[in-house]
Amino acid sequence: MKHITVLVTHHSLIAAIANVRYLFTMVNDFLKQSGKSALFDIHLVGLDKEMKLNNGLFNIVNDAVLQEVESTDLIIIPPLSGNMESGIILNKKLIPWLIQQYKKGAEVASLCVGSFLLAETGLLQGKKCSTHWQTAPEFRKRFPQVELVDDKIITDHNGLYTSGGSNSYWNLLVYLVGKYTSRDIAIRASKYFEVEMDRDSQLPFMIFEGYKMHEDELIKSVQKFIEANYNKEKITIEQLSETASLSRRTFHRRFKKATQLTVVAYIQKVKVEAAKKLLESTRLSVNEVMYETGYNDPKSFREVFKKEGKKVTVDS
Repeated sequence: MKHITVLVTHHSLIAAIANVRYLFTMVNDFLKQSGKSALFDIHLVGLDKEMKLNNGLFNIVNDAVLQEVESTDLIIIPPLSGNMESGIILNKKLIPWLIQQYKKGAEVASLCVGSFLLAETGLLQGKKCSTHWQTAPEFRKRFPQVELVDDKIITDHNGLYTSGGSNSYWNLLVYLVGKYTSRDIAIRASKYFEVEMDRDSQLPFMIFEGYKMHEDELIKSVQKFIEANYNKEKITIEQLSETASLSRRTFHRRFKKATQLTVVAYIQKVKVEAAKKLLESTRLSVNEVMYETGYNDPKSFREVFKKEGKKVTVDS
């Protein structure tokens, strides 16, 4: 029997908690239907026996409190809602227990922005981690020692699992089912819950809004200039560094420190985001969008979009 501990944290998303229990309960049914024994023993566990979520709208009665769980096989951290800083503070008593359980052999999976709580334990230092793409700048700033791969749906490293944003946690849950049972059972679960099983990137859903969670006002002004002029002329690093009254080397260093991106990568992301919006919200042809966003080479346009996880076919 695999003992699964679903943490009921302060500011948990109740839907995720319910879905985790639902999925593993159904997998037990699938196993029994195929002539095998149920595998998963699922428990809701929190700091208190009863916990109120969503500003008291929902009340959860846990199966156990934290101190009663001496050992477990898999801990699942649900997404946090609201402010990540306050969410971590409210749940800080969970951190020593998570570290202790991992050292005793438990695996730990964070769903979506549950990654903030997992990263706060220090267990992810030097490891790859995914999270919701919208919180990526905040995550990078708070946890610089963690390698954030926010384009990925799932990461798996020495018994530590993370997932991308929102419904991507279904992919991680099905992945764990396959790891603990078989691919056949995982496929059955994916069909039942209508999960695109082998999806590995959340890039098509990402909206680039520019990394502005920094205090370098000069670099912020350069970012705004890029976003206003990306399609009007060829923007060069020399032009931007002169505008900022900085040497090229100093400008490049400050820009990357503030935005977590090189200048060239930032310009490209701004252009691609503009192109995606035009493709999604207008009736312009792909060629028209290409020229509108400052590209004139169909091959390079396709390659850029391929890197961003979106396929386009440019008219010949």
